[in-house]
Amino acid sequence: MNVYRYPPAAAAKALLAAAGLPTADLAAEHFAHFLAAGPAQAPEALIGLQPYGEVALLRSLVVSPEARGKGYGSALVTEIEAYAQQLGVRELYLLTNSAETFFSHRGYSRLNRTGVPEPIRQTAEFSSLCPASAVCMQKRIEAR
Repeated sequence: MNVYRYPPAAAAKALLAAAGLPTADLAAEHFAHFLAAGPAQAPEALIGLQPYGEVALLRSLVVSPEARGKGYGSALVTEIEAYAQQLGVRELYLLTNSAETFFSHRGYSRLNRTGVPEPIRQTAEFSSLCPASAVCMQKRIEAR
């Protein structure tokens, strides 16, 4: 499986939009912290990271319908966690409407939004783009 950084912004946004995931706050420079799998000009799967020192927002895990069941989601989560560790991140946070079970199986636990650090709460995804009904989850990782 070919996993790479810096997916083309237009292709990444198209994949996210097709899945109904937020893209309004994503500028081209945000994709420096995204990983993708599949062809470089048409990624089949994608995940992003917004690092803020020792904490980071994990965002936008998406796998195209045609690529589901091939292990892309699990592989990308493993890779983004390793990347976060390299950056010195110790805690990952995410919001999800549909993948709570997927992330629970990977060590993430449900968390009340009030327990989320301020830098994460201030992100557009956290403060306005994801609905209040989205499940908040967290995982501690060891920084490298």
